[in-house]
Amino acid sequence: MTCKHVDSAELRAPAPAQSVYREDCTQCFDSIDDPTGLNVCLYCFNGGCCSDRDHAGIHHRSTKHPLVLNIQRSRKRTKRDEPPQKISKLAIAAETEEDRFDTRTEVRCYECGLDAVDKTSGKLPAVVDGVLKANTFAKQAEVQAWEQEITPCEHTLCLEQELPRQIESQDLGHCSMCDLKENLWLCLQCGNLGCGRQQFGGVGGNSHGLKHTELTSHAVAVKLGSIPPDGTADIYCYACNEERTDPELASHLAHWGINIAEREKTEKSLTEMQIEQNLKWEFSMTTEDGKELKPIFGEGFTGLKNLGNSCYLASVLQCLFSMPTFATRFYHPQDPPPPAVNPAEDLETQLRKVADGLLSGRYSYPDTDVIASEDSPYIPHQKGLAPAMLKHLIGRGHEEFSTMRQQDAFELLLHLFKLVSRSPHTAPAQDPIRAFRFVMEQRLQCISCNAVRYRSDEQDNISIPVPVRRKLRVINSDESEEKPKDEFVPVTLKECLDTFTGAEEVELTCPACNSKAGFTKRSLFKTFPEILAINARRFELVNWVPTKLDVPVIVDDEPFNLDVYMSSGQQDGEQLLPEETESAVASQFTPNQGALEQLEAMGFPRVRCEKALHATGNGDADTAMDWLFAHMEDPDIDSPLDLKAQATSNTSSGIDSESVEMMAAMGINGPQARKALKETGGDVSRAVDWVFSHPDEQGDVEDDGNAQSDHTATSSAGKPMAGNADLPAKFRLQSIVCHKGTSIHAGHYVAFIRKYIPDEGSESWVLYNDEKVVKAVGVEEMKKFAYVYFFNRV
Repeated sequence: MTCKHVDSAELRAPAPAQSVYREDCTQCFDSIDDPTGLNVCLYCFNGGCCSDRDHAGIHHRSTKHPLVLNIQRSRKRTKRDEPPQKISKLAIAAETEEDRFDTRTEVRCYECGLDAVDKTSGKLPAVVDGVLKANTFAKQAEVQAWEQEITPCEHTLCLEQELPRQIESQDLGHCSMCDLKENLWLCLQCGNLGCGRQQFGGVGGNSHGLKHTELTSHAVAVKLGSIPPDGTADIYCYACNEERTDPELASHLAHWGINIAEREKTEKSLTEMQIEQNLKWEFSMTTEDGKELKPIFGEGFTGLKNLGNSCYLASVLQCLFSMPTFATRFYHPQDPPPPAVNPAEDLETQLRKVADGLLSGRYSYPDTDVIASEDSPYIPHQKGLAPAMLKHLIGRGHEEFSTMRQQDAFELLLHLFKLVSRSPHTAPAQDPIRAFRFVMEQRLQCISCNAVRYRSDEQDNISIPVPVRRKLRVINSDESEEKPKDEFVPVTLKECLDTFTGAEEVELTCPACNSKAGFTKRSLFKTFPEILAINARRFELVNWVPTKLDVPVIVDDEPFNLDVYMSSGQQDGEQLLPEETESAVASQFTPNQGALEQLEAMGFPRVRCEKALHATGNGDADTAMDWLFAHMEDPDIDSPLDLKAQATSNTSSGIDSESVEMMAAMGINGPQARKALKETGGDVSRAVDWVFSHPDEQGDVEDDGNAQSDHTATSSAGKPMAGNADLPAKFRLQSIVCHKGTSIHAGHYVAFIRKYIPDEGSESWVLYNDEKVVKAVGVEEMKKFAYVYFFNRV
């Protein structure tokens, strides 16, 4: 029997930019590696499992697309050497799919009831071939993961070289300031040879190439050992402090007697070393006696593959989905998948998919494609799940998270909070971020007349400063020239919270007594959340680059009490400051003190810090710092804020109705939209963020722009405050996100989560290191240097 659909007008090969989901199901993590394989729709290229869940059948019934390509893949089994062979990304990239897998395909038709449609009939040859050759989501991610957008700059394009001379051959050449013969960088302007920085993997360097630049201002250098005949060498511009390309590299090298066609690449490029570093960042996976940690399998113990610099995402997802608030909201194994025209593009579907993958235990088992040798104690880890579709949705439209670069795990957490809160939650489902929300109460008191003002703000996290006290070092005469690593005095979590909630002075004019003596300001908890997320700020600016400081923070496993940080509210006899007009409030803008201090500690002038915080909605230091770098060349960057003029302008000019309509399309009502647009200078993107950071703000009820200025935790409609004011407020550490590396934008993230281990019948700390899930050791040390802490209220 032949299939009548093989010549259907709707059948066509996938376009180059069209997504083909041919590796795993769009609604669960069943994949082409399972015994029943994966059914890829030949009309829309959705991937659906055909196991007991039968998401492919559900897709057919909802779309009436009859033809699918069933793909079954089995890995060619490999033997694990002992000791374990170190992973080489370059070797992996060179392997083809045929080298690693055996693949079987079969065309099936749901309507005709055929399981083996002739693949050579009708339009099928071109369509099937297109599906098999198309880049999948995972493949696209892997390709992009190690790519950087490297471009020429004015210094490479306008390079002026000095008089030519012959450079010694690479075998004889050495740094002009030391004897190093590797990691040599040739100054393309004068021909000087200088060694580079010391690099990952033991490559030596004394930074004499940089020293040469500082002495001569010559900007562009090429790494000699990285030059292949095709001319794709490492070019570095010290003026831009970036990797660059040089379109005229061949002629620039010929100027110094170097024939690019005769060059042979003898050293790893910077990209190759970055790949190696990203893959080799390891938290300890062995016990003190050198034995590998035993992997854990089962429900709640499923790892996530590294999609290329995606460990920041994996660590945050593991922490969130270990919490009952996320599990209750998104893990529904008995329910049908949510209705979605395109499941891969639906956030609800992808969050449920990840919840099922991490919590069900369905995918938590040793990698059967790896066989330990007879005498090896090695136990294979899991393959891990690849959350490529969720990563795509999280990053869509975001300047940073849409890239394949390493990101800040705490910034991702806040971004996820916004995405999840904005998504619909149909009753009885509730927004899981409610468990993180609480109210902070700020108290301002005039130093002169003692009049006070209280303001309440809803938050879902706190970012606490970590006091930095360097240990004194005794310098020995025999110490090497290399600067020794700083060591820091340990601090307690209580000391950090004391600093965060401590009183500080701010410069404001009192509207009650007109005194310019200033105010004291203090923020305390008005309510407490069920889950308290804390970011420990351990950074300082070194040469305009945020650098992480390894300041130990002591956090106990036992519950600790936060009652002392509870606000007592307005007291009897306190005189309240008078209410002010919008222009007066604007002219007395109070910058976020924590962010202000952080920016000033980085070396930015106070005027610039205040301007940046005002321009970015008075939020966090990172956003303000991005604004500062983008506006460094503004002619008025050092001019004080003229907030009265801005307030007058805002009131008189009104708000663009088109912007209000755009926000209305996002589900934000008119008054809220107008208020948010006023607060953010008409910037729609910032206005949306402002709305979600001020959920109880009712906005401009009147069209003439007269806004409410009261930031309270309870709306006029009687909405209850976030969090709970009951005491005692005891919290216990439940999970942490840890980072290894000198910068939040490099290195490696992992998660440590306190969990009940069924085989042991007790709680223990579990390490989630990408796809590896093991019982953790050395947790006390890791807690000292965690980047994000999650505490459960007990």
